[in-house]
Amino acid sequence: MQIQTILDQIDLDAMALPVFQRGYVWNREQVRRFMHSLYRRYPVGTLLVWITRTETAEVRGDGVLQPGSVKLILDGQQRLTSLYGILRGRPPKFFEGNISAFTGLYFNLEDETFEFFSQKMKDNPLWVNVTELIIKGQGSYIGNFYKSPDLQPKADFYTERLNRLYGIREVLFHIEEVTGEDKTVDVVVDIFNEVNSGGTKLSKGDLALAKVCAEWPDARGEMKSLLKKWEKAGFYFRLEWLLRCINTILTGEALFSALDKVNTAQFREGLEKAERAIDSLLNLISARLGLDHDRVLGSRYSVPVMARYLSQRGGHLADYRERDKLLYWYIHTILWGRYAGSTETKINQDLHLIEETEGGLDRLIAQLRQERGDLTIQTSDFWGWSTGARFYPLLYLLTRVWHSRDWCFGIELSNHLLGKFSSLQLHHIFPKDPLYKHGYSRPEVNALANFTFLTQECNLAISNRAPGEYLPEIVKKNPGALESHWIPMDPNLWQIENYPAFLEARRELLAQAANAFLDSLLAGDVPEAAVSMSILEREAAPTPGGLGIEGEEQLLLETNIWVIQQGLPEGEMMYELLDIETEQVLAALDLAWPGGIQEGYSEPVALLLNEGSEVIEQASRAGFRCFTDVESFRQYVQREILALQPETG
Repeated sequence: MQIQTILDQIDLDAMALPVFQRGYVWNREQVRRFMHSLYRRYPVGTLLVWITRTETAEVRGDGVLQPGSVKLILDGQQRLTSLYGILRGRPPKFFEGNISAFTGLYFNLEDETFEFFSQKMKDNPLWVNVTELIIKGQGSYIGNFYKSPDLQPKADFYTERLNRLYGIREVLFHIEEVTGEDKTVDVVVDIFNEVNSGGTKLSKGDLALAKVCAEWPDARGEMKSLLKKWEKAGFYFRLEWLLRCINTILTGEALFSALDKVNTAQFREGLEKAERAIDSLLNLISARLGLDHDRVLGSRYSVPVMARYLSQRGGHLADYRERDKLLYWYIHTILWGRYAGSTETKINQDLHLIEETEGGLDRLIAQLRQERGDLTIQTSDFWGWSTGARFYPLLYLLTRVWHSRDWCFGIELSNHLLGKFSSLQLHHIFPKDPLYKHGYSRPEVNALANFTFLTQECNLAISNRAPGEYLPEIVKKNPGALESHWIPMDPNLWQIENYPAFLEARRELLAQAANAFLDSLLAGDVPEAAVSMSILEREAAPTPGGLGIEGEEQLLLETNIWVIQQGLPEGEMMYELLDIETEQVLAALDLAWPGGIQEGYSEPVALLLNEGSEVIEQASRAGFRCFTDVESFRQYVQREILALQPETG
């Protein structure tokens, strides 16, 4: 069928997009290459459509289907949407995506290349606006060739190329049709999955959700509304993560293929159970551990396991002892990176350990102990640096649960703290600038043992003062406040020349505090009072995590928020690059998109600020496209992902 006929059928709503298809995701480079292939008359693949009755069809967009039958596009959406946008000058009714990806495409008559508009094309007759040509026809262009003294000698040459470009309308697409009474929605979605799994690299979650949406078109919207609810409270989760929670609750399995046996009614029930379980877990983790924002949540893939455990018990834990033992396991999954590699395999392993409800927590903890040998925290475990280290959430947790006191105001920074002082800021005990001037390295300056948390007002009041100057003042003003943050009290350690000794002494104190708290959880020694306010009733701080993070960390966080605001998936802060065979951490990447910012269509990307060459080399070897400054990264996103001109100024 000719392209122009296919587009006519889309206009007549005789061809549409099924609701289980995801939106338009191509970028300008893919559109450019596709048009180049069409112009050269290279093979561009076949289309696959499902012919079904109009009254049973669930489609995207606001089109009004005609009585009878309709052709639903199973394979070819990206190509047809691009063609429609370029040849019609507007997106089709079912469009959902970035219109800039196919807007402003030009063709060069001299070298037969396609490019998107730039100033060099303005008033240049050799650059032809493709959309304008298709809509208005060749006449005016050809007339100009013969009228212009500069173009007239090659007028025949240019006319031939112009006609070839205009002739794209008549290129034939071979269309495979899926039809017949036996082609139910289930069968068609299976076909869709088979076709697209190789071509568009949909994630396993996409494939599973496609089938769910075929039966329940509102499923994706219902799930997104829950993600928005949790986002409002400061927790950022992905659709696939929520689907994983639903899957584990309903099937006791991590693999999405288990959802094949789940019908729509069961899925609806699973979504409701997942919402209740996740709400309960977020409240539990926030109230008991003080991990009240996304930035310090940690080990989010333990949540599907805990959601299954909770749902097995009707959504309720027996008592505070069971609660604390569950949280003991959860904290250790954070500290030791339980799900950092082979995620599905390890989730399945843990799900099987709790399938028999009696003794499930003991088996989970025994599994961690078997892998680690010992769950006791050592001083060396606090050797990590920066806010992406696994022990960073533990430092925040200790501040909350041990009710550390603010150095300026003396108030407890507890996990129940609300109102003016509830949002804590990260504070470098030894300021960064003096440490750098004394020759300390970036890992030393940003060592976890140099961090603590204070109220914003106190953090600003201390500013860049040396600890030897301001710590004695705190001792006089608020006795005991420093000790509540595990600060070594030997004044000699507060001098910058003794900084390494200060770190070592504080690591020892932190390890003691961590083990004391974890032991109390395991033993069930501390029956904590319930908190009346749900974490979900609280409006999240503007900055996810509510932490005033200094310098580079703040810049990374702001960049991640900017990406999310563009409608793109969030990156992973301090992404752990693992050795595939040993699962050992090779490098920690500041901010990374291991699946690409345009998932399935673009290469893995990492933003690395002030990192050494060895980190960049490790990331590059793993296939990441690396950026070492925010500006070049943003330009990449704007040009190659969003298909926009970069911001200036």
